[in-house]
Amino acid sequence: MPAHPLDPLLDLLYLPRAAWAEQAHEKLQTALANRYQRVGDLKDRAGDKRIAGRFNVKDDEGNIPYVGLIAPGQERMGPYGGMSFVLFPADAPHQRPALVTMVVGTQGLAPDEGLLGRPGHARACRGIAEWYRRQLGPRSAWAKVDPVRIDLDVPAAVKHDLAAWKAALDKYGTVLYATFVLPGTTVASEPQRPIVLRLLAALLDLTLGERGFDVKKDHEAEKAELQQAWLEPLLPATDAEALAALLGRRRFVVLEGPPGTGKTRLALELLQRHPNRGRVVQFHPGTTYESFVGGLAPVARNAELGLAFEAAPGHLMQAAIAARRCAPEPYLLVIDEINRADLAKVLGEAIFLFEPGEPDRVVHLAHDFPDFGRTLSLPSNLHVLGTMNSADRSIAILDLAIRRRFAFVRLWPQPSVLEAQHPELQQAFRELLTLFVEHAPDDVLALLPGHAYFLGLDEAHARTRLRTELRPLLEEYLAQGYVAPIADHVRAWLDRLAV
Repeated sequence: MPAHPLDPLLDLLYLPRAAWAEQAHEKLQTALANRYQRVGDLKDRAGDKRIAGRFNVKDDEGNIPYVGLIAPGQERMGPYGGMSFVLFPADAPHQRPALVTMVVGTQGLAPDEGLLGRPGHARACRGIAEWYRRQLGPRSAWAKVDPVRIDLDVPAAVKHDLAAWKAALDKYGTVLYATFVLPGTTVASEPQRPIVLRLLAALLDLTLGERGFDVKKDHEAEKAELQQAWLEPLLPATDAEALAALLGRRRFVVLEGPPGTGKTRLALELLQRHPNRGRVVQFHPGTTYESFVGGLAPVARNAELGLAFEAAPGHLMQAAIAARRCAPEPYLLVIDEINRADLAKVLGEAIFLFEPGEPDRVVHLAHDFPDFGRTLSLPSNLHVLGTMNSADRSIAILDLAIRRRFAFVRLWPQPSVLEAQHPELQQAFRELLTLFVEHAPDDVLALLPGHAYFLGLDEAHARTRLRTELRPLLEEYLAQGYVAPIADHVRAWLDRLAV
């Protein structure tokens, strides 16, 4: 296998701690010089002012050896502050590789308060941790939700998994905000070695990128691929197969997400799998219990008798009747824009029936309905799939009783959908994605416009879509205060949008 630029650093991680005093500086320096442009001597404080190395490798009693990349301009020894990338050798006699961590210096957040408090930095650490866990197991990585919370210790369960580095965790537990456990004891074996090298590259790209360093041209493609890899857990994809399987288990599911993520399209794709065994209902503010479950409706008798009122089944009853007739084949009721109606009022006592594992539940009705009489139950082959626009905050919020009875699946924008689209649209999406990922808190990230706003094969179509669809959406976000924490970033992006 060809040599990787970070091989020297990987070798260091598996060296006995006694060898670090002689080799730590050389191996870390070589690895960085292999991958990044214009990295000066990490020990030379008169050189590059953007980053410094810290080599605390004396293995005497009471000392916690470590090697780190820290903010520049700090003392050569003693406490430091700000963001750092730190390697801790395992405690003796453990034969384990070094623990890879992200750390806030014990002297505090300065000079990196803005960096550490930016949502994108924490989000990147969590994304890398989730990617690594998917490769090497659930106990291989952990990341703190908020790095600036240096009052919070590493969780007890994580500490239990990191017993080989107990001394480091006892001393620095509150300032650690990401930890990564390497496989093996004396060397990372295939196929794990490439995974570990990718982890180191992702963390160093993050650390040095925050300090303004660029990777060398030969490594730009790998850097972009790694960023896409750790973004994927943050924007997970949901396909029809996974959704169908979930419906089979849970029966009652809601697809939620911002506009343009394909909620209705995916729901209709599922409906097509149920030929003549499904229907679509559109909820709106005027939807009532009588129209959805059932109620009295006027019926014309004749000229003498005039109008009379009879019990008429609503959409839910009609779906239950149809499901009984096609049993045991599944029947799908799609409720588009399920949160545009007051769902608690629309369901009434029928909410009791929405319990996936108890299809024998029955509720009593106020009127005598055809096919049901005065009781209502939902057949076990009736599945309900709702769609919910999470960006529309002017409409009803689903209460906890509703949320407990439905499984919720969030749809996220998918960059892969745009691979064949016009380059201007692809560029616009990448810029907006970066803006939201880097600066938006979690509740605002959930409003990231979907990929449907960026579909177009020619320049004229691309510009029309950006001007008439995406711009109005973002301007409405701004007007309603939905993106207040990143309003200046969004306005600046709109000002630069060439449409």
